[in-house]
Amino acid sequence: MLHHKAFKYRIYPNQEQIVQLRKTLGCSRFVFNHFLKKWQEEYQAKGRGLSYLACATELPAMKCEWPWLKEVDSIALQSAVRNVADAFQRFFTKQNQYPHFKSRKSPVQSYTTRCTNHNIAIKDNQIQLPKLGWIRLAKSREIEGRILSATVRYTSSGKWFVSVVCEVDMEPLPETDAILGIDVGIKHLAVTSEGLVLDNPRYTPRYQQALAKWQRILARRKKGGSNWRKAKAKVARIHEKIQNSRLDVLHKQTTTWIRENQTICIEVLRIATMMKNHRLAKSIADASWGEMSRQLNYKAKWYGRTIKKAPEYAPTSQTCHVCGSKNVEVKDLSVRVWTCAACQTTHERDRNAALNIIAMAL
Repeated sequence: MLHHKAFKYRIYPNQEQIVQLRKTLGCSRFVFNHFLKKWQEEYQAKGRGLSYLACATELPAMKCEWPWLKEVDSIALQSAVRNVADAFQRFFTKQNQYPHFKSRKSPVQSYTTRCTNHNIAIKDNQIQLPKLGWIRLAKSREIEGRILSATVRYTSSGKWFVSVVCEVDMEPLPETDAILGIDVGIKHLAVTSEGLVLDNPRYTPRYQQALAKWQRILARRKKGGSNWRKAKAKVARIHEKIQNSRLDVLHKQTTTWIRENQTICIEVLRIATMMKNHRLAKSIADASWGEMSRQLNYKAKWYGRTIKKAPEYAPTSQTCHVCGSKNVEVKDLSVRVWTCAACQTTHERDRNAALNIIAMAL
């Protein structure tokens, strides 16, 4: 079955290519802001916005009015127009907040271009991009399938990345009868119905001391100066290290679960609501339960697996998986082991919850 799959690489443009990349980022941002303003004016005047086609037909006139728009990739400008239309469509379907103007001071800058007439290609340790030619990249893995588009990003840590989206024919994994229940937590990142305990690496506390040090240095330096920018980049690199370490653990574990099990049962969590608890918010954010769920869902679609979800607020920890009786005392998070009053079965809190997640999800 055909699926869209992204391959992310770090790229190393030369000075001339960096100038062209920055021009493309600036022009894409200018076009996005221009049509966002026109969309707002049209909506206030007539009660309806603009379509993508209405905006795209104005691009040639814009290039005549501002000739410097001709210096960059034209497909990148079309993608910026499409982003305006998509942003409002998602806003009206309540998928995101109201679109806002893009700033050159944003920590992450990006633009997207599409593959037409083989203008995007990867050969050896280089990638070809429109208006840029061949750029050296860190080829961590081979690309697969037909190239559809490429998104270039400049991060706050001062690094350039390219994400190449390809159409890949992915074969489902061999079927198995294994069913797995997963209970996530803070003390342990996850406990499965088979008894596997995945330790929580807690990367944020691990780098907390270095992060606090450089944040103090950043606060003392004059904003906008060269030393301030160096300190800001150092803080961004520490955050990037935390994020990459966390994603590495999640990708490896979710891939293992997908390969070994046909059906995976998880619990529906209102993470945004749970984050309102200021004592646990930082630990919940560091655990990245939402990212784990996202990875399981898209990998299951790729490889022919099934994801089942237990209902929200289901008493998975309080219910005995043997007889079904409920013990409300287990609401106390300090209770890690308890004995059922009805059947006298001794339960380890998290594994019992994982077994209940299977029963409630199926």
